[in-house]
Amino acid sequence: MRYLPLTPDDRAAMLAVVGASSAEAFFEEVPAAARPGGLIDLPHHAGELEVERELAALAAKNRSGGQGPFFCGAGAYRHHVPASVDHIIQRSEFLTSYTPYQPEIAQGTLQALFEFQTQVAALTGMEVANASMYDGSTSAAEAVMMAHRITRRPKAVLSGGLHPHYADSIATLAHVAGVEIVRQPLAVDAEAGVTPAIDGDTACVVVQTPNLFGTVSDLTATADAAHAAGALMIVVVTEAVSFGLLKSPGSMGADIVAAEGQSIGNALSFGGPYVGLFATRDRFIRQAPGRLCGETQDVDGRRGFVLTLSTREQHIRRDKATSNICTNSGLCALAFTIHMTLLGEVGLRRLAAINHAQTRKLVNALAGVPQVEVLTARFFNEIAIRTPKDAAELVETAAEAGVLAGVPVSRLSPGGGMDDVLLLAATELVTDADIARLTQTLAGALA
Repeated sequence: MRYLPLTPDDRAAMLAVVGASSAEAFFEEVPAAARPGGLIDLPHHAGELEVERELAALAAKNRSGGQGPFFCGAGAYRHHVPASVDHIIQRSEFLTSYTPYQPEIAQGTLQALFEFQTQVAALTGMEVANASMYDGSTSAAEAVMMAHRITRRPKAVLSGGLHPHYADSIATLAHVAGVEIVRQPLAVDAEAGVTPAIDGDTACVVVQTPNLFGTVSDLTATADAAHAAGALMIVVVTEAVSFGLLKSPGSMGADIVAAEGQSIGNALSFGGPYVGLFATRDRFIRQAPGRLCGETQDVDGRRGFVLTLSTREQHIRRDKATSNICTNSGLCALAFTIHMTLLGEVGLRRLAAINHAQTRKLVNALAGVPQVEVLTARFFNEIAIRTPKDAAELVETAAEAGVLAGVPVSRLSPGGGMDDVLLLAATELVTDADIARLTQTLAGALA
C-alpha cells in the first residue's frame, strides 16, 4: 500500500527501540470494553457523492434542540446566543490567531484571554483564573490532580451530587496518578454528606452546586470541615448562568472552582466543543494547570499582555508540567467573553432570574400531573422528578410526540438504581406553551 511508508522491518526496529513486543502493546491500558473487536462496520470505500449522501442521511436522523419543546440539561444547556457573538469571533484578528505559539505577537488574542480570566474570576468569586480548559469535566479532573500536588495526600471524596461523567473523568486521571477516589452514591441532596468521609488522607472534596439533580446548596459548612482536616474544597458548576443568581463558590470557601462555560456564548452543538472554566486562590496559582495571561507594559510604557505562566507540557519540561492540556478552547473562550461582555452584570442577573422563573413555572405545572413527584427542593433552572414509569422509556414516548423531555438519570449512571428519575431543565428559551405541552405529554404517557 503506497500510503503506508513503513516496512515490516521498519516497524520491528522501532518496536525494539521502545521495548514493546507489538503495536497492540501500546493499547493494553485501554479497557477491553472500549476497544473494537475488529473492523468497524463501515463501507471500505465510496465515491465523494455517495459519502455525502450517506452522511446527510445520518445527519437527518438527528433532532436539534430548536425543533420543539426542549427540557434537556444535565451539564449541557440550550441558551440564546446573540448573532453578534458569531459575527465578532469570525473577525480575522481573533480567528486567524487562534493558537499563538509566539504569543506576545498576538496581542488581541492575549487581551481577550486576559478579559476572559477577569470575568471568570469575578463570576466564581476567586482571586485568579486560567486561560480556560477543554471542558468542565476535564477541568474538574485537573482540579483533583492539583489538590493532590498541593496537599500531597492520596484521597479525593466525590459528592453523590456530582455529575457521573465528571466523576468518571476524575477517576481516569486519578488512576494514573495513584489517587484513591471515594465516590458517594447518587443522591438528590448530597453535598453536605461528604463531611463524614473527610479524614487525614483526604486531599480534597469535590462538590457541585447546582448539582446533577438541580439542588442548590450553601457549601460553607463543607468548606469549613475540609479546611479543618487540611483538605481543599473543589466546587463544580455545570450551569454557568447560575453565577448570575447564586452565591459564588469563592464566597462559600472554595479553594478551586471547575466549571463548564458552554451556557454563555456557545451553542449545544450536539456535544461540543465546550470550554472549561478554572479558578483558584492566588496562593495556589503555580500549581494550576494550563496557561495564565497577564498585563504588563512595553518599553514605551504602553499597556501590553503576556503569558505570565505556561505550566503545560508544551511550554516546559514534561516532568515539571502541571497538566498535559494541549489547547485552551480559545475560540469557545472568546465566544464566552464576548457574550459575557454583551450581557454585563445586570444582563447576567436578569438572564439568571428568567431561568429561575421559568423553572418555577415548570414545577408548578408538574404539580398538576398525577403520579409525578418533584424531588428537587432548592433549584435554579433544573429539577429531578420521579415517575411510576421507566424514565428512559418516558423520554422516548415524549420524543415521538415531538417533545424532548429531559435526560433520564439511567443514561448518565446505568445501574445506579434511579431508572425512574428524570432530569428537566428550563432556560430562557422554554416558553409557557412548551411547559404546557410537556405536562400534557407526560400526563398522557402516564395515564
